[in-house]
Amino acid sequence: MMMVRRGLLAWISRVVVLLVLLCCAISVLYMLACTPKGDDEQLALPRANSPTGKEGYQAILQEWEEQHRNYVSSLKRQIAQLKEELQERSEQLRNGQYQASDAAGLGPDRSPPEKTQADLLAFLHSQVDKAEVHAGVKLATEYAAVPFDSFTLQKVYQLETGLTRHPEEKPVRKDKRDELVEAIESALETLNNPAENSPNHRPYTASDFIEGIYRTERDKGTLYELTFKGDHKHEFKRLVLFRPFGPIIKVKKEKLNMANTLINVIVPLAKRVDKFWQFMQNFRAANFRNFTFIQLNGEFSRGKGLDVGARFWKGNNVLLFFCDVDIYFTSEFLNTCRLNTQPGKKVFYPVLFSQYNPGIIYGHHDAVPPLEQQLVIKKETGFWRDFGFGMTCQYRSDFINIGGFDLDIKGWGGEDVHLYRKYLHSNLIVVRTPVRGLFHLWHEKRCVDELSPEQYKMCMQSKAMNEASHGQLGMLVFRHEIEAHLRKQKQKTSSKKT
Repeated sequence: MMMVRRGLLAWISRVVVLLVLLCCAISVLYMLACTPKGDDEQLALPRANSPTGKEGYQAILQEWEEQHRNYVSSLKRQIAQLKEELQERSEQLRNGQYQASDAAGLGPDRSPPEKTQADLLAFLHSQVDKAEVHAGVKLATEYAAVPFDSFTLQKVYQLETGLTRHPEEKPVRKDKRDELVEAIESALETLNNPAENSPNHRPYTASDFIEGIYRTERDKGTLYELTFKGDHKHEFKRLVLFRPFGPIIKVKKEKLNMANTLINVIVPLAKRVDKFWQFMQNFRAANFRNFTFIQLNGEFSRGKGLDVGARFWKGNNVLLFFCDVDIYFTSEFLNTCRLNTQPGKKVFYPVLFSQYNPGIIYGHHDAVPPLEQQLVIKKETGFWRDFGFGMTCQYRSDFINIGGFDLDIKGWGGEDVHLYRKYLHSNLIVVRTPVRGLFHLWHEKRCVDELSPEQYKMCMQSKAMNEASHGQLGMLVFRHEIEAHLRKQKQKTSSKKT
């Protein structure tokens, strides 16, 4: 009996050595296949505005897709071969362990591979169910909400910027770039799946991708919602994907037609005629059909004005966009508003880009450029206004059911946070993400003498935040030192000439 066990243990040792050698070989192949390529060969998000023109871009994109497809197929074949060999060795080792255990009188767990795979899939789907994918999660405060980041083929729009990162930038890190590319490719693979399409359907490509949002819950995984052009105008394809710290899996695929989805834009107004004229210019450019004035008497209350406007609508359930007069939005944003709301299911709280004082930004220029040229998302021109919750898209039925605004709040501010918190305490999904088509236009902020010392201090801090970037404010603070330095340099230059 002892001789048999020694023989089995010696045989198991040899199998283990073989497995170690096989793993080393897999590691070498993996390193050879996955070694980062040169700058000219690295995969990157396609650039739609390439100087080669539309035809050149399509040709480059097709060539890139073909190369990537071949590369992925090659890797898949190598991985499949290695998996087969590893599975054979593992089976041999397992059989050896079974024999040794049987000889020792022990009964191992001989669960079939099918059960192991089913358990893994069950775990992955349980992660999807735990995450905020199908329903909202009740949160205590607005600080507990996990915001989304948004992205296109070329840019990522992110809230957490710090002093080194930018509010809009190309994905610099290769892992982040590859992650987003993989999400888009997974969506395209689903859209082009022959089993889910008619024989004559058109193939979807990366050029059909409009925008996406994603966020990571650190204990569950990453959720992606990707929007593609549909087959007709006002029609879209929505893919929801989830990566539960493992292989990316499809959650659902939707076909969305927004042709008949009306948006009721509600804007409270008190005085500010010049800003209202500017807003109406933008309103007309967005092809709105009509508008209605509702005059209210008494002390101004933003919450009351929005509440009256929401309840004034007498038609079917309508999508509401609560807006302010100093907001600039594009028609593309309105589609984003439609795509991120669903009655009884989802409300949209976009993070807008707040413009700095143009007089400071363009102070070294001969003149301030037209408004359309100022609406650029850069660290020097503005910031993501992540502390504001006043701009929101939600269906009228959700607004009524949640209880609307707190009408006891007077003046401007406070009512938006109160409503936002009520949604966070509900079972609705709150989509919070920066958007590239919604801007807060700069206007002077006045801190009146009637404020208490603490309120005045907070008002001045808010004013400084809205005036200019960290670097630009520094240049203003130290301008006397800078001017003195320039004078000294000029004097040195003059003395050398004489």
